[in-house]
Amino acid sequence: MPNWGGGKKCGVCQKTVYFAEEVQCEGSSFHKSCFLCMVCKKNLDSTTVAVHGEEIYCKSCYGKKYGPKGYGYGQGAGTLSTDKGESLGIRHEE
Repeated sequence: MPNWGGGKKCGVCQKTVYFAEEVQCEGSSFHKSCFLCMVCKKNLDSTTVAVHGEEIYCKSCYGKKYGPKGYGYGQGAGTLSTDKGESLGIRHEE
């Protein structure tokens, strides 16, 4: 497909971005209407954007997807189930 537009291309839709509708982030250009979180689709700005490779996220979704994991972060001993053995057929008398 030929590239007819001569300007900068949007990092999301790859269409030409004109000055009046341009948002810049880490060297890439975006349409204001395309500058949305890849997960929740919230509008972003310079204070709420988090970049991972070519993808843009709000800080909340970025933290959920790429944030720390392990003990104290939703995994490990703090999230162990309280199964008392019923799944193995063990019965406890009270």
